[in-house]
Amino acid sequence: MTSARPTDTPMIRPARPADVETITDLHFRARSTYYPDGLPPSDFDWGAAWLASVERPDGLVLCAVEEGRLVAVASSRTPEGGPADTVKLFQFHVDPDRWRSGLGTVLHTACVERWRADARRAAVLDVHADNERAQAFYVRQGWVADPADGGHHLGMRLDLAGE
Repeated sequence: MTSARPTDTPMIRPARPADVETITDLHFRARSTYYPDGLPPSDFDWGAAWLASVERPDGLVLCAVEEGRLVAVASSRTPEGGPADTVKLFQFHVDPDRWRSGLGTVLHTACVERWRADARRAAVLDVHADNERAQAFYVRQGWVADPADGGHHLGMRLDLAGE
């Protein structure tokens, strides 16, 4: 999926294995902003995880590119054991230097268009409980919070069947 948009709008395209290092760096920088005490220590291999997502045949990883630079990424697929008409947004990151530029909305719109084209009726996600900025973004896009469970994440849902 390549976007034929004016030059002031980013190109949206599927991520490629060659993008993984850039995606991993963008993911790290974005995640670093919403942990109050910094990222928790971890030996998790995010590069390998992103490569697996990009290469996964049943998944969708879209990225936004401006002037040849990858500036946002979104990863989604059917959740394990979930209904086939539901998609889960696992990752959604915008370069922190590009926040509030409309870039997230453009990428989100591309995801929704693809999900609807794939006959999805609902989308779900989990957002970090401390990430109020992201929660507000999702609410502006039409997502509704599921009742909080008091954990580290808040579940949200988007109705894709209505419009």
